[in-house]
Amino acid sequence: MTNTPFSPIEAVNAAINSHNPFTNAGIVKEQDVWGKGVPDVPTLNAHASNKVFQAIEFVRKSKSSQDKVTSIAITAQQGVGKTHLLSRIRHELEKQGGALFVYASANNYTDLNLVKYQFQQTLADSLSKTGSQQVIQWQEVAAAMANEGRENATSPAELFKKFDQAYKSSLTKNKNLMNALQKQVIKNKTDADPYIIRAILWTLSETQSPFAIKWLSGEELAQLNADELGLPNPTKTNQDREAEALKNIQQILNLVSYYNSIVICFDEIDVRNNSTEDGLPTESVIANFVKILHDTLENSDLSQGVVILTVMLPETWRDKVNSLPGGTPDRISKFTQRKPIDLKYVSGDSMVELVTVWLQEYYKPKDLIPPHPLYPFEENQLREYGKVNKPSVREALRWCADNFKVVELDPLPSDPFERFELAFKRESEANIGDYLEDSDLITEALYFGFNTLKGQTLEGVTIEEVTNDVRPRAYHIKHYINFKIIGNDKGEDVKIGVAVIQSSQVKLTAGLKWLIDYQKYDLTRGCLVRSKSKIEQMKKNSEAYRLLNELISQKGGENVDLIEDQIRPLIAILAIYQKRQNYQLTEEQIFDIISKHNITFDNLLLREILSDPSGNMPDIDDEDIIDEFLTSSSTIDETEDTDDLSDLFG
Repeated sequence: MTNTPFSPIEAVNAAINSHNPFTNAGIVKEQDVWGKGVPDVPTLNAHASNKVFQAIEFVRKSKSSQDKVTSIAITAQQGVGKTHLLSRIRHELEKQGGALFVYASANNYTDLNLVKYQFQQTLADSLSKTGSQQVIQWQEVAAAMANEGRENATSPAELFKKFDQAYKSSLTKNKNLMNALQKQVIKNKTDADPYIIRAILWTLSETQSPFAIKWLSGEELAQLNADELGLPNPTKTNQDREAEALKNIQQILNLVSYYNSIVICFDEIDVRNNSTEDGLPTESVIANFVKILHDTLENSDLSQGVVILTVMLPETWRDKVNSLPGGTPDRISKFTQRKPIDLKYVSGDSMVELVTVWLQEYYKPKDLIPPHPLYPFEENQLREYGKVNKPSVREALRWCADNFKVVELDPLPSDPFERFELAFKRESEANIGDYLEDSDLITEALYFGFNTLKGQTLEGVTIEEVTNDVRPRAYHIKHYINFKIIGNDKGEDVKIGVAVIQSSQVKLTAGLKWLIDYQKYDLTRGCLVRSKSKIEQMKKNSEAYRLLNELISQKGGENVDLIEDQIRPLIAILAIYQKRQNYQLTEEQIFDIISKHNITFDNLLLREILSDPSGNMPDIDDEDIIDEFLTSSSTIDETEDTDDLSDLFG
């Protein structure tokens, strides 16, 4: 029997002191649902996720049209693990297959009068995420449509790889692959919208997929792109889009669910967005939309079925949703007979499991083997905490963050500056994951950096105050302006609103609407912080581009490029401040060292935010010119459909 080789304790302790994996761990964001996700304890609230998978199986196997759509309400207090649960369901479906996943956070619904149109955008965006077959979910559906009736199906990845070349080849033969595919699908789907069929099939094209998805979301295309795809492209107002959205949603879900079950998740319906023109709050609007969606789909030909999940606080269900008229509660929690599934708090056993999973994720990439799996915690300590406190997941992880430390075996330097130098080296080298995608961490680092500069003058601006109390706040949980810098520039008041937005185009559009409203948010200038690479992904005909142009060209605002070498030092000094007790540094010592050595004063990112805006829009690449053969006109010999498809399936 051999002993397990443990890593040197000095190496393990150094890792613990360099990075705390539990910091901000209890906050699960939309990117965690779609991205790698967070470490998961499958036994925690397994009763809820198991019920969801049972519902998927139920709608798939059911023979009754009324049972092809079902719903579950999930309730839990803040931090108990609602979004953790949705992340688990999504990643299990990605791993095992069985259903497509649609995630609709009410945070993204910026205008409740357009809830149907915004859900159509959410639907298109969610199906643009990678599914269980190494392609996006739209392409899984498109491949199933193209393969229908064929004995030897071609994989979605292979169809995607071959499509553009096959389409090009078909045109050289005076045929048209897309027309042939569309005709083939319509033979079996006579009631389906032919243009939606065509748009879904176009997602198999690497070059045309972005435009097809944009059209499926309800947005207008440049006429050149619409002509190339063969899709109608009338100019519409948002009100027009809202009026047509439900029909489009039904058509899309009917088609998609014929080939795959669908799980639709409405998360955070308690968010306090602005009410509708009729004064209805978010939870009532979303609940009513779920009812409409249920009733619309119940009478449809949903071969594989739809499961709708609605997540909310217990009091939202008890005091608001459960009393809505018209049978709304029955439609929102149909599978569980109007009884919501309530999530549970962390117990002693699940506390041990939770920490074990998180520490495995922490030590493994570092090739470290600690003295025992729970190090630096003790099992009895964790069990007792879970048993006595019955914490939420967020509270449990926050406790872990506060207690994730070891006693230094080697004494720290006696000089405060040397301790700071050691801390800065550790924090700069710490593995903190894909931090450039973490808008919250970047915001916190910038906010801390500016707070160290109060009373100083940079780029002509004397900083008087830095505040994250950006009013008006009454009806919002999500705040797109993260903080405001208040100062003086040559006798003129300066109020710079800063918004860090590294996430989706939807949030970028919403954030820019805040940034340009100087009067409402008491600003003299708006500043968007977003990586150049993400800005370059914008389309010139998008709403986000129009708003950014208004911010820069009309409002005197700016877009500041988020550069890794400039934000990393700010994240490091923030970490030192947060761990100042571990490094035996006081707040005064940290601020004094930062000031004496001009660490934030010389930071180019902070200076760029304060500097006079250039007034120049960032460069956005124009669309690639489509090769001549892609735009050439052709006719199709209707008697040779099989030949038209041979380049794709041959």
